[in-house]
Parts: sequence; C-alpha cells; structure tokens
Amino acid sequence: MPAPKEVVIIIKPTEMWVGNEKASVTLMEWGEYESEECAKANEVVKQILEKYEGKIRFQFRHFPLTKIHQRSLKASESAVAAGQTGKFWEMHNILFHNRRNLGTTSLKLYSREAGISDKNFLDNLVNGTYGWQVQDDIKEAIGRGVKELPAFFVNDEPLGVKPTFDNLSKAIDNALKSKGKEKTCCKEKSIKKSC
Repeated sequence: MPAPKEVVIIIKPTEMWVGNEKASVTLMEWGEYESEECAKANEVVKQILEKYEGKIRFQFRHFPLTKIHQRSLKASESAVAAGQTGKFWEMHNILFHNRRNLGTTSLKLYSREAGISDKNFLDNLVNGTYGWQVQDDIKEAIGRGVKELPAFFVNDEPLGVKPTFDNLSKAIDNALKSKGKEKTCCKEKSIKKSC
C-alpha cells in the first residue's frame, strides 16, 4: 500500500498583510522586485505605514515583468516561499535592497539573511513550487486592469496618480473619512429603526 501523500497548505499572497488586520482601509500594491520605480514606492509605503500605524493594512501582490526583468519571477516566488515561514516582509525588503542581484543562488543567501531556515528553500525555487501563487497574482492584476508598475489600490479603487507620499496620503485620508461617514450613517439608521 503506498504511503499517503503529505498535504501541504500554502499561504497565498492574498493572505499576507502588514498593519492592522481589521483596518477599514486597505492599501494594495502590485509590483515586482527588479523595478526601480517599485523600489522607490516601497520606501514611500514604509513612510505611509508609519504615518497610518493602526489605521490601515498593506498588501503587496506580485506582477513580475518577465520580458524586461528575467529574474523577477523567481524573486516573487522566493518572497512567497518566505511567507510560508512568516518571513515575507523581511524577504520583501531584502529583495528590494538587492534588486540588481536576484539570481537563484543569491535568493538562497537572502533567505538566510531574512531568517529562513527551510532546507528545501532552494529546491522549492528551482522546482517552481510557488509559481502558481505568483501566476494567480498576475491574473488578478490583469483582471483589474494593471498595466504599469507600481499599481496601487486603496480599498479596491485604483490610485490613478503617481504613488508619492502626498498622493497616497490623500487617498488614504479620503478613504478613512468615507469609512467614518459610513459608520455614522449606519448608527443613525439603527437609531431611527429602534425609535
């Protein structure tokens, strides 16, 4: 009788967040690790997370532009692999910092720097274990109309302007205000119903 196959549960990029998990405002970015513009946006996002600590949650989704950045797909896969051990954000920042050197062997070294001790990390990269999760992100991005990177969404609405600190702050402030108005409106409706 053959041995039963081990079931491996994969944590998808859609389940990897930083910030307040219950926040009413979600900032989402589609990007890739070889892009200079995405690296600049990553620095802006760090400032945004500081400014809105406890008020928002942030999610990075993968959209590697493999026609111009051949190593971006494996870099995205390595970030998803890191997420399986709870080290997505550490790996994410290391990848941006080393965006000009993202070969497979380097990715293995970066995994150690991020604190990942998975002995199968390199095998998983070579075998494309997390490739489907990256492909799912790409499909969703295309479905949302993403054409250029970085692409930001605030509560599922496209940002539509360059992702500067001021532009992201304005969009988040507007989303926070509109969520505040929704809560007030809902409270008023529930009070009227009880009268």
